[in-house]
Amino acid sequence: MKFPKPHTLKEVAELIDCKFVGDANFQVLGMNEIHVVERGDIVFVDHPKYYDKALNSAATIVLINKEVDCPEGKALLVSDDPFRDFNKLTDHFKPFQSSSNSISATAKIGEGTVVQPNCFIGHNVTIGKNCIIHSNVSIYDDAVIGNNVTIHSGTVLGANAFYYKNRSEGYDRLKSGGRVVIEDYVDIGASCTIDRGVSGDTIIGEGSKLDNLIQVGHDTVIGKKCLIASQVGIAGCVVIEDEVTLWGQVGTTSGITIGKKAVVQGQSGVTKSIEGGKVYWGTPAQEVRAHLKEMASIKQIPNILKQLKN
Repeated sequence: MKFPKPHTLKEVAELIDCKFVGDANFQVLGMNEIHVVERGDIVFVDHPKYYDKALNSAATIVLINKEVDCPEGKALLVSDDPFRDFNKLTDHFKPFQSSSNSISATAKIGEGTVVQPNCFIGHNVTIGKNCIIHSNVSIYDDAVIGNNVTIHSGTVLGANAFYYKNRSEGYDRLKSGGRVVIEDYVDIGASCTIDRGVSGDTIIGEGSKLDNLIQVGHDTVIGKKCLIASQVGIAGCVVIEDEVTLWGQVGTTSGITIGKKAVVQGQSGVTKSIEGGKVYWGTPAQEVRAHLKEMASIKQIPNILKQLKN
């Protein structure tokens, strides 16, 4: 998430009332999670296990809960609770705005697009040309939808990321200030849920087709011409490359990559990154041929034990 204008390190520190390490005029351009940070961004870290990863990331400002040696060319924001203060920055730069209309006056809808009754279209949404938005679709603020897109009834674009910190008083939600981006010629079935990024974008690539009842987690990027069947659940921060097929009830863990033209058969669980151009099945998902050979070998165990007894 980029800020509307650059800010100084001192200005940002004052917003969250914390100490800073670095030039007071150090330029701050935005804030992002570690997997999408760029130069000028703030990234937050609140556990020593991830200090090095944050300090050596592309981010040039690190919101951290301990004063450490600052790498050259970077700055620190030292906070007793980086999670809380990251939320404060989200509230400041991307505050929730209620809407009094079903279609916001700031939404832009392209020529030839049809919006059926009972839809909600939030602030700063952009919808391209020749789209069909069926009844009871909810499109939250800042979503970007390309041309020739079809979205069926009951689908929700832009709900909050499922991202929480466990505190003694209960779970604390990391607030979402990112977007959902739907590229051209995408079809989305009924009752799908596509969560917005925490600070970046959740993206559905050009020409991809989603069946009914699919969950796509925050900051996930789905490539071009992917085919995703009903009841698939994709966790946050997943990269699905072009022309991947996920059949019904496939589930994934977060932060993995599914390679180009991979096929994952129904009811599989993808627990780690998998290569493209292969067919997978099972939980954890394995290449089909290897999995079937293993199953055939297991079936031979009773015969092997019988022979050993004789």
